[in-house]
Amino acid sequence: MTSQTLRKSTVNPNAFKNLIADSLTVFWGDWLDLRARILQVVSSGLISPLIYIVAFGLGLGSTLPRSSFSVGNSYLEFILPGMIALSSMVISFGGTTFSICGKRLFSKTFEELLLMPINPLAVQLGKMLAGIVRGLLTASSVILISIIVTRSFAFLHPLFLLVLILNCAVFAGLGVIVGLKVKSLESVGICNNFLIVPMSFLGGTFFDIEKLPIALKVICHFLPLTYTSMGLRAAAYQPLSQFPWYVIPVLLGFAAILAWQGSKQFSSLQD
Repeated sequence: MTSQTLRKSTVNPNAFKNLIADSLTVFWGDWLDLRARILQVVSSGLISPLIYIVAFGLGLGSTLPRSSFSVGNSYLEFILPGMIALSSMVISFGGTTFSICGKRLFSKTFEELLLMPINPLAVQLGKMLAGIVRGLLTASSVILISIIVTRSFAFLHPLFLLVLILNCAVFAGLGVIVGLKVKSLESVGICNNFLIVPMSFLGGTFFDIEKLPIALKVICHFLPLTYTSMGLRAAAYQPLSQFPWYVIPVLLGFAAILAWQGSKQFSSLQD
């Protein structure tokens, strides 16, 4: 028993190091392609949030009473964290999904990745890391707009950035799973319409979910974007004592489950 225990203790650190190294290798392959299109990635997710900010924040928001939103000095300030969450979600999911679909269905280069002698979890984590970077690049432009509008650097709070990274991880993980399952680009559009679009409007981006009827409130709490919106608003506008700390383990749980499921799919494809 003692020798087996010693062998396990020596193998596990190496296995973990190999997992990290392989994940970074997969990420680096995506980064080489991504870095040539950084401006495109940064700007691609900026249009929709800008439209929402103008239409809802400046247009509709000017007609709403202060009691209709819980934090911020105006409705525009209230929705800004939601717009950051929304932009990071859309690009982390969409960019990851289309990247995998393009290599699987068109360029036919995805098989090269499957032939690599690495842990399926490392492939999943590498793809998720690339999705996180995509989401952060796009969200950074919305964060810049938010800082200019509010004249506050609270959007750079470490807790704000942590919740944002976790949000990107969740939807990058979901994007990997969808990218591995769909058979055509039309299927990607269907998944987007049934998953991302409803979540964009029900995830607490435009309203305070605490003011909803109990049935809708329960539904909203099943959506990861809801916890992201709550966490980002609290980190930006509320004192640390009022931060909903449970959003961090919830988002971590979503990301871990999706990473595990994605690694299973990669494993079945490698077999």
